[in-house]
Amino acid sequence: MIIPKNLKFPRDRDCFVLFKGDAYPVSVSQNMLNSGWQGGQGVRWVDSSKEEFLVDYSDGIYGGFLLWGSNETADALTSMYGWQLTYNTAIFCAGGWLIATRTVELYTYASRHSAGPLVPITYRVGERVLFSSRGFWTNESEWEQQVPPDPRGVNGFYIGSVVQAPSADNGYFIVLQTSI
Repeated sequence: MIIPKNLKFPRDRDCFVLFKGDAYPVSVSQNMLNSGWQGGQGVRWVDSSKEEFLVDYSDGIYGGFLLWGSNETADALTSMYGWQLTYNTAIFCAGGWLIATRTVELYTYASRHSAGPLVPITYRVGERVLFSSRGFWTNESEWEQQVPPDPRGVNGFYIGSVVQAPSADNGYFIVLQTSI
């Protein structure tokens, strides 16, 4: 598949599927129900007292990503609107996908956590990516940048590769080949 240089996504979605991998229904944590999420949000598995597959926001650990956002504007006039929040479910994605998502870190961890100016992250085609400490796609290992540093050290859980970098031309979507 050839991805046009300035691929544009005209609809109001956070995540677009260009090639589908494995998809499963899961329950989302109360934390996620309270806060909502974007399509492409990275999630990790968490324990549940019920018989269910339960996910919460990723803290850098991979599990997969959620296909749709919890209440995307694109669903405002459809029967999908609000169903994920109402029924406590989402579509969990794993395996090999080709996606475009806006759920990407655009600024460095250090600049997001300082009083200084925001410093943009540069993404390159072919570069490996992982989940940030808030479950967004990034090329930075944020665990060692936290104060105090995360005891897990360097995050080496790379789960995808950049096919097209985010830019103003493509609405800040990043196109990724996942390998979760």
